[in-house]
Amino acid sequence: MKHAIYLFGALALAAATGCKKDNYSAPSLTLSGHLLYKTDTIFVERNQVPFQIYQYGYGKVGPISSTFDQSGTLSAILSAGDYKIIVPNGQGPFMWKQTAASNPDTVNVALKSSQSVDLQVTPYYMIRNANITIAGGTVTATCKLEKIITDANAKAVERVSLYINKDQFVSGGDNIAGKDLPAGSITDMNNISLSVAVPAIVPAQNFVYARIGVKIAGLEDMIFSPLQKISF
Repeated sequence: MKHAIYLFGALALAAATGCKKDNYSAPSLTLSGHLLYKTDTIFVERNQVPFQIYQYGYGKVGPISSTFDQSGTLSAILSAGDYKIIVPNGQGPFMWKQTAASNPDTVNVALKSSQSVDLQVTPYYMIRNANITIAGGTVTATCKLEKIITDANAKAVERVSLYINKDQFVSGGDNIAGKDLPAGSITDMNNISLSVAVPAIVPAQNFVYARIGVKIAGLEDMIFSPLQKISF
């Protein structure tokens, strides 16, 4: 009889616990964010620059980890609550704000409905006046580089690259052709030019997508110009 009572009590406790867990609403709110320098978008390589989202309370200590897309955008489906966003140290072609203890500073978000937040960063360089054209089967890109960080944290340019691809994902890891211009070959940061021939595309199409990228010495992640569709 005692065993029956204990079994009934255990089942009742399990049922009550299950019901309590089921009372939590499924995540349904979208938190999005955009990497910006002032009002300029920071373009990066897709799935390469990580971010972390932490939720206050609920006994959770681990982050929700993901990566920015190539347009510098993050997106996460979450439940209502209080969150903080960080970019880990050493990630991205930019400086993320830090605390006095040199830890990544946080962007706090009180999520009550779907919303978007601006994530202000300071890039080492910005690609300005990017212009990409095609003639005779050759894509040519021109631009200037603006050095943003000029203090003790400044870094040198390692190379400038032009990438083309048959779809909208364009980077060193996503391309059908590319051309690198080493820093030693750059004589004028205000007048950079490089070209690459369009290879045969199967199945054939009369356009490519292109971006200029800048590799900064000592950093893994590149900064890019906006995506351009080039028809021919």
